[in-house]
Amino acid sequence: MKKITALVLALLLVVATPLALASCSGKGEYTVGIIQLIQHDALDAATKGFKDALTAEFGDKVTFIEHNASGESTACTTAANDLVTKNVDLILGNATAALQAAANATETIPVLGTSITDYGTALSMTFSGGAIGGNISGTTDLAPLDQQAAMIKELYPNSEKVGLLYCSAEPNSKYQATVIRAELIELGYADANIKDFTFADSNDVASVSQAAAAFADVLYVPTDNTAASFGATIKENIGNDPLIAGESGICGKCGVATLSIDYYQLGKITGEMEIASVPAETITKKYNTVRAAEIGFTAPEGYAKLPTE
Repeated sequence: MKKITALVLALLLVVATPLALASCSGKGEYTVGIIQLIQHDALDAATKGFKDALTAEFGDKVTFIEHNASGESTACTTAANDLVTKNVDLILGNATAALQAAANATETIPVLGTSITDYGTALSMTFSGGAIGGNISGTTDLAPLDQQAAMIKELYPNSEKVGLLYCSAEPNSKYQATVIRAELIELGYADANIKDFTFADSNDVASVSQAAAAFADVLYVPTDNTAASFGATIKENIGNDPLIAGESGICGKCGVATLSIDYYQLGKITGEMEIASVPAETITKKYNTVRAAEIGFTAPEGYAKLPTE
């Protein structure tokens, strides 16, 4: 998937079954289940945006049952089965494993996904034109990967070796790494100088990050839940190597710059399911002022300061 533009970042994935709660015939009150894979800035923001959108529309007529799976796929499955047993009106799967669990648990309750990079990869399905069908729809957080690759070249024009750092257990991270590799090759990087460094889980984030830093001139981390949760560990182990992040939460912990969507807006759009894309103005180039000072990075014109803790 190449040359993705800002206008399709949150593509509305059309389904045959209407998903708006208002379509639940005869109901005046609604129960919405939320499965969030893990707690970190991006997913938290998406959940908040989703809840705010539904609360704005239905007020106290909507009740939420929330499950945080603490990064465990089995906990997502348990949560999905619980929500199906309770016969909720709608399920939100926030991140890939959460969506997968909800999709496997029910074919009748409407399921929305958010913070999903690629639905075909997430659900092992082939689809075209954005259509999935059945009871599943949602929004995607797929960033303009060609522009992220161009950012690496723009900020570090003399770099030769790029390390792609991500979790091997997250299929959408692998998808992004594959696309970024192709984009970097198109920009003139040698394939042999682009290397994947994957950690299986949190236990080897430190050692893999060290290996990536030893190899690369610049690092790239896609939207990756494990990286988002252990960004501080990555920072501790990459020395002064610059890291370009796929989203602002990761950038705030260990990166120097990002081109990121606004996850609150993504969640809000998922709750509304009325417009086809995240507004272009919510997709911005940002840089981490703290990390920039640490490694001697000066942001070019057009980069906004990323809020830091």
